[in-house]
Amino acid sequence: MRVVIAEDSVLLRAGLTRLISDGGFDVVAAVGDGEELLRAVGEHRPGLVVVDVRMPPTHTDEGIQAALVIRRQYPDTAVMVLSQYVEESYAHDLLSTQTSAVGYLLKDRVAHVPDFLESLRRVATGGTVLDPEVVAQLVARRRSDPLDDLTPREQEVLRLMAEGRSNTGIAEALRVSHSAVEKYISNIFMKLDLPPTATEHRRVLAVLRYLRT
Repeated sequence: MRVVIAEDSVLLRAGLTRLISDGGFDVVAAVGDGEELLRAVGEHRPGLVVVDVRMPPTHTDEGIQAALVIRRQYPDTAVMVLSQYVEESYAHDLLSTQTSAVGYLLKDRVAHVPDFLESLRRVATGGTVLDPEVVAQLVARRRSDPLDDLTPREQEVLRLMAEGRSNTGIAEALRVSHSAVEKYISNIFMKLDLPPTATEHRRVLAVLRYLRT
C-alpha cells in the first residue's frame, strides 16, 4: 500500500514516516503543507493519505480542505485525518459525501502503535475509523440547530443574503472573491440540508430559516 503523509511538524512527520514504513506500508512522500500534498497525490496516486487538519500557511483548515479535494478527485484514495483537537465541522464535511475508506483520529489517542497501524489498514481497505470523541461531538452536532453548524463567515454571508445582497454585493462587502462567496453559499445550502430542486428557491429558504431565529 502506497502512502503519502502530510504533517507540518518535521519531527512528527519523520516519526510517522518511520512508524508507518515499519508497519509494512510504502511511504512514497512526506510533505509539509496542503499544496504539496495535492501534488504528491497527483504524482504518486497512493492508496492512502495521512493528513493533519491544520497546516501552513494559515494553520486553520488547509489539511482538511486538501483531503476534501482528494476525496472528490481521487475517490479510490483512502484518507486518514490526524488532528490535535476535535474539529467536528471538518469531520462532518469529510463524512458528508462518503463514509467508506475514511478515518479521523486524535493525535494524543494514537498511543498504541499496533492499534494505529490496524486503523490505517482498515481505512485503506475501505473501512471507517472514528475517534470516540469525534463520534460524540458529531452526535451532539446532529441534535443542534443546523444554523449552529455554520462557521462565523458563513453566518455573515447568510446575514448579507437576508439583507437582499447579490453574490457580487456580498463579495464587495466581505472583500472576497466571487468564487469564495459561491463556496460559502454552497456550504450553507449543504449544512441547512437544502438540495437543489426544480420547485423551490434554496436562497429564499435559507434566508427564511435565518429570519426565524
